[in-house]
Amino acid sequence: MNQSTCLLLPQNQNIMQLAIFSLLLAGAAAFSTRTNRPTFGSSTSLQMSKKIAQKLKYVNAIAVADLPSPGNAVSAVAGGLAVCIVVDTKGTLYALGDKCPPINQPLSFGTVGTGYISDPVLGTKFNLKTGAVDEWCPSGIGKLIGAVFDPVGVPSYSVKKAGAFVQVQVDINAKFAFEAEYWTGVLDAQGKSDGKYY
Repeated sequence: MNQSTCLLLPQNQNIMQLAIFSLLLAGAAAFSTRTNRPTFGSSTSLQMSKKIAQKLKYVNAIAVADLPSPGNAVSAVAGGLAVCIVVDTKGTLYALGDKCPPINQPLSFGTVGTGYISDPVLGTKFNLKTGAVDEWCPSGIGKLIGAVFDPVGVPSYSVKKAGAFVQVQVDINAKFAFEAEYWTGVLDAQGKSDGKYY
């Protein structure tokens, strides 16, 4: 190594340390909360900031001809929501949310018993009338996974036959309310809570 190279090494090391320190400082600043961030009003931000009211309505889910035989279930979409239509062994109709907690597999693939439907993978039994948990994750793998999560039921819905269709009473604004919250969060994360790109 010649003498000029030896003289540059300490200086290059200081520059490198300064660069690393600057990157760390910039990273910390990026993830810190900013309390004085300016906000700009717009009709989009006002619409997104309003809470969307619940609006219950009976909507068509499936045709009566597509109802499963007693003791079985079928999946449907009602008002943009995944719904499980169940016909118990006595022929009574029930409607529940079609996503089984905690891992969201379809409840419609489950087994219908007396007063309950069981999760096809973890074995959780959900009450047909209320959607509440009767038994949480009793199967082998269910005991392992279920021990990590608190018991959570599924939503239950009013259901009826109306002419040629099976109708389920759902909040027709639920999907819109969820998406409004989602997009507001995405826009806020990008510093665009006003709904505009800049």
